[in-house]
Amino acid sequence: MPSHWFPLWLSLRVAAVATLAAVPCALALGWLLSRCEFRGKQVLQGAILLPLMFPPTVLGFYLLVLFSQGTSLGRAWESAFGSPLLFTWRAAALAALIHTAPLLVRACRDALEALPRDVERAARSFGASGWTIFWRVALPQVRRPLAAAAILAFGRALGDFGITLMIAGNIPGSTQTLPVAVYSAASSGNGAYARALVLAVSALILGLMYAAARLEPKRALR
Repeated sequence: MPSHWFPLWLSLRVAAVATLAAVPCALALGWLLSRCEFRGKQVLQGAILLPLMFPPTVLGFYLLVLFSQGTSLGRAWESAFGSPLLFTWRAAALAALIHTAPLLVRACRDALEALPRDVERAARSFGASGWTIFWRVALPQVRRPLAAAAILAFGRALGDFGITLMIAGNIPGSTQTLPVAVYSAASSGNGAYARALVLAVSALILGLMYAAARLEPKRALR
């Protein structure tokens, strides 16, 4: 792979890992928030959306402190994976996950809340478990909008800058994702390289938007 396209390929890898990690979490939390009433539900919803309110660099600083070597989370990560988290491509994936997951959770919750409950009640009356209702009744009805949301989440994961810069850094050929590479190229006067990266990601984002729009359910004309 030519080194000048490394940021694009790294960003695609990071976005794929972040989206694959976010989808099951979003489905579980979306189902919980749309179907269950419990004490602290509003607190949980607020905590999920909190990353959207904080400046990315502030979130990055929190993660930098939490996962530093010597902290319990830092030691736990290193024990599990054999190397530190910070300033690796995995840190960039974590940044993209935090950047993406809140919106995906909200999309899952909204899609599941919009479903009519009659079929679910009928399935429950025949003895179907909650797990069966989720997999056999609810999920098939929302698979297209959820797939569209996952595509948009992938596109959003491509674009994190602040959190990534704080916890993954800007190491060419190692942790330099596409947004960081564009910033570096533009700030160093390498406009041609910055434009090439911008055009490539713009084409990719437009393709993702088109794919997501194709998956959205068509509304009947009145």
